[in-house]
Amino acid sequence: MSRITQRFNDLQSRGRTALIPFITAGDPHPDITVGLMHDLVEGGADLIELGVPFSDPMADGPVIQRASERALAHHVSLGDVMDMVKAFRQDDPDTPVILMGYLNPVEVMGYETFAQRAAEAGVDGALTVDVPPEEGHDLIQALRGQGLDAIYLAAPTSHRQRLEMIAEAATGFIYYVSLKGVTGSANLVLDDVARKLAEIRDVTNMPLGVGFGIKDAPMAAAMANIADAVVVGSALVSRVEANASKPDKIGAELKQLLQEMRTAMDAL
Repeated sequence: MSRITQRFNDLQSRGRTALIPFITAGDPHPDITVGLMHDLVEGGADLIELGVPFSDPMADGPVIQRASERALAHHVSLGDVMDMVKAFRQDDPDTPVILMGYLNPVEVMGYETFAQRAAEAGVDGALTVDVPPEEGHDLIQALRGQGLDAIYLAAPTSHRQRLEMIAEAATGFIYYVSLKGVTGSANLVLDDVARKLAEIRDVTNMPLGVGFGIKDAPMAAAMANIADAVVVGSALVSRVEANASKPDKIGAELKQLLQEMRTAMDAL
């Protein structure tokens, strides 16, 4: 059983919805990423999504695009991100870590090498945004060969046949993109999300995480009422950006927002 599945099973037994924060590795400086990961756990994170900086993050809005630019200004590579996870594991052997990014750096490293190095570093899964399930066979096999989960996205436009394909390819959990648009977009409609999650539950028993557009504690609580996990990205990265010149304050800012969300989610 993977660390991700084990974590979801534990949360389910306690009636708790997972809180999954996202930050970009190396933003605003590589030296503080590991510390921020520990701050996220202290703030209430059950799993962590760690973004791999990429020059053309087409699924991400301007907030996370700028985070990639700040990290890439320090030449943060995929190998550097794995080293950060390895350093995080020295003090936290339990919290699942998912790498979220795009195919090009993985392809350059090679699927088998990527999976092996990720597993050795303590990574638990990968979400490669621009690899659809029908083209992901080789990467999926490489990840599974190292005991890593392949996380896949489902979208409001995903029809039943595609949902079945996603459910067959994915392990760990399925990440539902709660709106049409890039990360950080507005206009999230709760009833629409609930209806689509019901459609996905018709084809899989896998945990369902919801992300894109969750900005504050009330929205996190609303999502926690219908999903197995709440994923928060742009709202956190915005606080990183706002304090980029004062990096010693970033951890406290992230913990405050997560604690507000955790409290609201647990009050359900």
